[in-house]
Amino acid sequence: MTWVLIPGLLSDARVWGPLAEALPGPVVHADLTRDASIRAMAARLLAETDGPLVAVGHSLGGRVAMEMARQAPDRIRALVLVSTGHHPATEAELPRREARIAEGHADMAALVADWLPPMVAPDRHGDAALMDDLAAMARGFDAATHERQIRALMARPDAGATLPKLRCPVLLVVGDRDGWSPPAQHHEIAALVPDAEVRVIPGAGHFLPVERPADTVAVLTGWLADKGLLT
Repeated sequence: MTWVLIPGLLSDARVWGPLAEALPGPVVHADLTRDASIRAMAARLLAETDGPLVAVGHSLGGRVAMEMARQAPDRIRALVLVSTGHHPATEAELPRREARIAEGHADMAALVADWLPPMVAPDRHGDAALMDDLAAMARGFDAATHERQIRALMARPDAGATLPKLRCPVLLVVGDRDGWSPPAQHHEIAALVPDAEVRVIPGAGHFLPVERPADTVAVLTGWLADKGLLT
């Protein structure tokens, strides 16, 4: 079985580094920089891996993981969805996304400085090491990649139509300080899935795998072990 670890917007393998070290067997760190849609991102990951998978996705990566389950339900042994959502884009959302795209083309460093703080629990904003590491990761992406990922989110599928059809177990993990993808949203997803659990990590915001890496790894590996997926 292969573990597919999928980062979110302006993120890379660093988000899942501690988890990757704790997992047995082959681990694939997904690259979401090349494709212009969530469907294409999911299709590429499925094409580049073989056999049964456990897909672990953060934010945008969670939406990609759900789409992988829609495209290849027989290959997905479990989904772990962290700080994510299931609704399609709203009309009110689109102008804000377009504005972000324009900001990125004007100055990616300025965009990251404005975008990042709401993604982290407020009481961690003074943690210079954490904030600097996250900012450096996000600044490593160019404006074209940022635009591609934002447009993929603007055209994202309605995952709510897929969730009731899932037959694999699903773990939803969210920080209690996540204002972008709040706990209530994860409970909404769980209510649509036949076999789902929600775990809320105290003191964490949207970037909980980086804000609370030890807690995140403990929750994920404990659940995977309970499901008989860690051998």
